[in-house]
Amino acid sequence: MTVVFSADDFGLTVGVNEAVEAGHLHGALGQASLMVSATAAVDAVNRARRLPNLNVGLHLVLVDGASCLGHARLPHITTPDGKFRRDQTLLGFQYFFSPAARRELALEIHAQFAAYAATGLALHHADAHKHMHLHPLVADLMIGIGKEFGLSRMRVPAEPPAVLAACGEVVGLGSQALFAWSRILRAKVRRAGLTATDHVFGIHWSGHMTTERILRLLPNLPPGSTEIYFHPATHQDGTLQRLMPDYEHAVELKTLLDIPRRSRFNS
Repeated sequence: MTVVFSADDFGLTVGVNEAVEAGHLHGALGQASLMVSATAAVDAVNRARRLPNLNVGLHLVLVDGASCLGHARLPHITTPDGKFRRDQTLLGFQYFFSPAARRELALEIHAQFAAYAATGLALHHADAHKHMHLHPLVADLMIGIGKEFGLSRMRVPAEPPAVLAACGEVVGLGSQALFAWSRILRAKVRRAGLTATDHVFGIHWSGHMTTERILRLLPNLPPGSTEIYFHPATHQDGTLQRLMPDYEHAVELKTLLDIPRRSRFNS
C-alpha cells in the first residue's frame, strides 16, 4: 500500500503557499497542484524551486477561477474580468453543446499547460479544480494536450463509498454516483497510457480534513495506491473567505503537520 498526501490550489494565495511549504518541510505533504493563473503563482513557483522533493503538477482551472488567456480570447466561457463562472453545471453544458466554447476550452487548456512548462518545474501530474476533468470532453482535451507537454499522471477522483462507511460516514447517492462516474475517466486515463492512484480521498470531507478523520481513514484504506488531498493555508484571507468561506484551511494544515509521514506514491 502506498499513500501520498497532496495539496490543491498551490498559488491561489500566499497563505496557501506558506502552508504547502510548511506541510512539506515539517509534515506529510508530498505533492501540490499549481494554479498557473492565480495571483500568488509566482510566489508558489519560487517556493517549489526551493523544495526539490516536492512533486508539483498542474491544477487546471476551468471553473471558478482566473483564465490564462482572458476574456478577449475566451468571450464565450469567461466573464469580462477573464474569470470562469462558478456555475459548474452550466459551464459543463456549454462545453458540450457550443462549438465556440469547445474551441476556447482547448486554447485555454493548452495555454495553462504551456504556462506550467514555462516555469521550468517538472510536470509530475495534473488534476483539475473542482474535478472539472470528470467532464468527458474536458478529460479528452486535458489528456491529449497534456501528453504534448509530457503528462504521465492524472488524478482520478475515485473515493470508495465503502471505505467512508467503514469510517462511520453516511454515504449518500451523490457520492455513490460520483464514484461510479469516475470509472469513465479511469478508462480514458488507462487507454492513454497514463497512471493514476487507485483511490482518492478528500471529496466527502473537502475543506474539513481533520487529524481525527485522517487517523480514522488510514487503517481502513484499501489495497493499492491512494492520494489524500487537502486545501491547506496558514490563515483564511479575503480571497479564501470569498471562495471557500466554510473551509477550515488552517485546520487542514495542522492535520498535515500532525499525521505521521507515510510512504509516498512517487512511481
